Amino acid sequence: MKRPRRWADLPRLRHGNPQLLRGLRARLVVGFLVVAAVSALTTALLTYQEARNAILQSSQDTAVNDLRAQVNSLAPELPVPPAQADLDSLRVQLERSGQPRDWDISVRYRGMRDSGAGSTRSNLVMPAAFTSSVEKRHVPVFQRVTRDGSPSLLIGMPVRQTDGKASALSVYAQVPLDDEEANIEALVAAAQRGALPVLVLTVIPALLAARGVLRPVRGLRQAAGRIAEGKLDTRLEVKGADELADLSRTFNDMAARLEESMAELRRLESNARRFAADVSHELRTPLAAMTAVTDVLDEDADSLDPDTASAVRLISQETGKLARMVEDLMEVSRFDAGAAALHLDEVDVAETIRKTLQARAWQKRVTAELPADVRARLDPRRLDVVVANLVGNALHHGGEPVRVRLHAPEPGADRLLIEISDSGPGIDPEVLPHVFERFYKADSARARSEGSGLGLAIAMENVRLHGGVMRAANSPEGGAVFTVDLPLRHGEPAGSAAERAADPPDAPWAGEETADDNRDGTRPEAGEENHI
Repeated sequence: MKRPRRWADLPRLRHGNPQLLRGLRARLVVGFLVVAAVSALTTALLTYQEARNAILQSSQDTAVNDLRAQVNSLAPELPVPPAQADLDSLRVQLERSGQPRDWDISVRYRGMRDSGAGSTRSNLVMPAAFTSSVEKRHVPVFQRVTRDGSPSLLIGMPVRQTDGKASALSVYAQVPLDDEEANIEALVAAAQRGALPVLVLTVIPALLAARGVLRPVRGLRQAAGRIAEGKLDTRLEVKGADELADLSRTFNDMAARLEESMAELRRLESNARRFAADVSHELRTPLAAMTAVTDVLDEDADSLDPDTASAVRLISQETGKLARMVEDLMEVSRFDAGAAALHLDEVDVAETIRKTLQARAWQKRVTAELPADVRARLDPRRLDVVVANLVGNALHHGGEPVRVRLHAPEPGADRLLIEISDSGPGIDPEVLPHVFERFYKADSARARSEGSGLGLAIAMENVRLHGGVMRAANSPEGGAVFTVDLPLRHGEPAGSAAERAADPPDAPWAGEETADDNRDGTRPEAGEENHI
């Protein structure tokens, strides 16, 4: 059953993280709105332009035709040549006939114009170029102008004789276009009022389109997340034959090949681990016998001739090295197989560290700051391995004095810090990212070192088994510093300690001799609790 989405599952708008505004859905909706707005604006502008031209053209044609009809009706009664009074009479008659249009009239005859007597309006002023076109070219002329903030139509009309020839009489009119302008403004206002509903209605198809596009994208994101979690059998449902369907098919093919590759890699890795474990296990019995023989030969080496004694000591040394490497490989195999177990006990941490130093006779070479009454629930054997590895590496590859410092936890704290530092040259920054890697050799010229290159890796695994972290860095005063961060009670949340530790940095001596390859012969045995 599909779980309904809750408000907590939805993207939230946080300060500096406007997820909704940056999402693909928002972009699609905004894109639709922009296209709709541009389309509506373009349509409105074209409609306005056409409607305005149509309204003005219709008003202009009507005014010109009306004026021509009145002039053709009244002009034949005018005496030739007309007097000033005759021009005034013609003007008054034309103004009276144009009352519905409320136009202003001016009459001219060969430069003489009416006096404007009896008119309630001011004298009509016409542009010189306008009157010149009418009187010289004898053609009707009209022009739209704005005077005192009001639009008007200027009309100039020459009067022709009955035989069709041009006369010296011309009539001019100014027709107000206030009503037409009001109609145009009403049209613009209506378009503006209709734009908002159009944009609102555009959101609906935008959301539908965004949903159709985002649904497979959301499914792809969820499937990718499941694959990232290790669920390699995740597949997408393919619908349709569009580009998104092709993307789903490609994703399914990629997931299938990835699943096959990971299965093959797991098989090879499992085989490699089993091989290392089996070989190490099979080597333990003959190595035990060889170690016993070399111990006997070591005791009698002083009675042998120098060459034979040297060969015996060399064989004894190499046999011991091989035995330690086999034990290390067995321990690594346990970690890889998840078979390493913790035997927890309530221990005095300072006393446990002190016993580690005493067992290897390091008391005089190591400065220890171990506050009393620091108790934790740990595996003492594995803590011994960790401290022995770090102190042994500091003595062999760093520089004396070596310091072991136990930080007493603050009241209420749940973390335990153990710090091992030396006075050597420190860690090469290029080596830091590799210090805890298995078999890593900081100096390729010293690949035949006595250590197995597994000591620090085993120490790191022991710390992780406790739920802690281990870090390596350089001290500002010089020398390398290893910090072990452990929980006081195993199984409690590590808190922010795991976040503070990135991929464990590394030391230049990681691949060479390690503390579990102790030269004093008191090295504790690697884990004996089980075998692979």
